[in-house]
Amino acid sequence: MFKIGEFSKLTQVTIRMLRYYDEVGLLKPAQIDSWTGYRMYSVEQIPILNKIIYLRDSGFSVAEIAIVINSEDNNFIMEQLDNKFLEIKKIIQSEQEKLRKITLAKSEILHKKSDMHYNVTIKSVPSYQVLSLRKIIPDYFAEGELWKELFAFAEQQQISVSSDTFTIYHDAEYKEKNVDVELCMPVKKVGKSIGDFSYRNTELVSIMACTMVYGEFSNIAGAYLAFARWLQKNSFYKMGEQSRQIVHRGPWNEKDPQKYLVEIQIPLEKVQPCPSMKTTEG
Repeated sequence: MFKIGEFSKLTQVTIRMLRYYDEVGLLKPAQIDSWTGYRMYSVEQIPILNKIIYLRDSGFSVAEIAIVINSEDNNFIMEQLDNKFLEIKKIIQSEQEKLRKITLAKSEILHKKSDMHYNVTIKSVPSYQVLSLRKIIPDYFAEGELWKELFAFAEQQQISVSSDTFTIYHDAEYKEKNVDVELCMPVKKVGKSIGDFSYRNTELVSIMACTMVYGEFSNIAGAYLAFARWLQKNSFYKMGEQSRQIVHRGPWNEKDPQKYLVEIQIPLEKVQPCPSMKTTEG
């Protein structure tokens, strides 16, 4: 048996933390000397302490650590680790988005990105025969995983992957959660629809506003600003729903973010002029 000071040196954990783990019930001393009141620890407790430290450093709370170390079911423990992995991954994505917004804000303040030219053009987009995967995903970050799912299905079904794949956003407004997204992969022939994977013809859009975004994905915000300005000048148009996005060059086929190429497509509708009001003189 070891006194708390000796146990602290052997495990490289401070006495303060050992006392804290005792107070919260994670690691109580093997015994307490009845004469001196000293906390005494055994060598068998070292692996338990190591597990506590490992879980703590992995982001587990005291309550979560207690659940894991008191379980002898390895499958349950693996499930808890997987859940924590996904939780931390979402936090990292959220923090990365904050960094992106800080970078964008700095660039806007320095007028670097406001000088970029986004040429808005109008064209007609035909109907395409596509393999479609439409789902409600947690947020826009999850779109990448959805593409992996579609590409995996295409490979399994031996469907040649087209470089003209695009995304349709079905929500009428921007949403932070539960985003309605449809991935479309143009195909030469129709196959059998299976589960969420279906073959269909996309809608023809007679008036589509398009702009190309060069460089990092953060430049997309500038493109939407340019489109808003264009729409204000061309007031005889109004925005339609189901905007589209085509990533011609992205992380999967281009290593340099400065060479990314994204096409933003927003459907338009012509605004009917209001007839002038006629008055009758008495």
